[in-house]
Amino acid sequence: MNTPTTETAPTPLTGSHRRTYDAIFQHPISRNLGWHDVHALFRQLGTVEEVANGKLKVTRNGQTLVLHPPRTKDVAEKDEVMSLRHFLERSETIAPETDDAAAHWLLVIDHHEARIFRSEIQGAIPQRILPPEPEDYFRHAYNSKDFSRGKDKPDPNSFFEPVAKALKGNGQILVFGAGKGMSSAMEQFVAWSKTHHPEVAARIIGSVTVDESHLTPGQLLAKARDFYANASTASPAEGTSPPPLQPDSMSIVKTR
Repeated sequence: MNTPTTETAPTPLTGSHRRTYDAIFQHPISRNLGWHDVHALFRQLGTVEEVANGKLKVTRNGQTLVLHPPRTKDVAEKDEVMSLRHFLERSETIAPETDDAAAHWLLVIDHHEARIFRSEIQGAIPQRILPPEPEDYFRHAYNSKDFSRGKDKPDPNSFFEPVAKALKGNGQILVFGAGKGMSSAMEQFVAWSKTHHPEVAARIIGSVTVDESHLTPGQLLAKARDFYANASTASPAEGTSPPPLQPDSMSIVKTR
């Protein structure tokens, strides 16, 4: 008889665990990531048991990772960081498509990753999607004149298709990103979705330029909740924007 896999519900992270989790996904790769903190994070997210030769076996949502005894205090090698990152990605629980039309989604996207939050849930770990070979992919995207016209590019699906798939369902979508024009993954995704996933594009209530590298997940979520609150109270006419947020780290609000 097959034993069903038990999935762990997304665990809200705060304090040092949140900082460690974000450091694993940091770009460029963090050089100040301690093994002690990594082990503490994995004990919070899953189960950790000692196996032969001092190795640690981490189990989360049916996925396992075996960690060898560390040679140094910090995670020193790029391959080690990538191994931690890939384990966290494949062991995340994927939120099912929601039937809740009142859901408020937040997509934070740049050239290195996309993060998808439910903005009304505080402290939850976002779903993360990384592009394959992002630097090479976006170098081609920049040089393509047809991209801004919504035409097919040298495989934009490699990044944007999984993002759009994760956003399928119901509820409104707010997009945060940095840059403008072809330097902005946010604007590229919005344009791409209108052609390839119009059902997703139709649910995008706005796109906002933010300096997201200097904002914590909690600050991003707070700004998203402010945006949704303003949008719901203002009920703007077609082609207009809801009342602007405080401009400390934000600018350029766009709606369909």
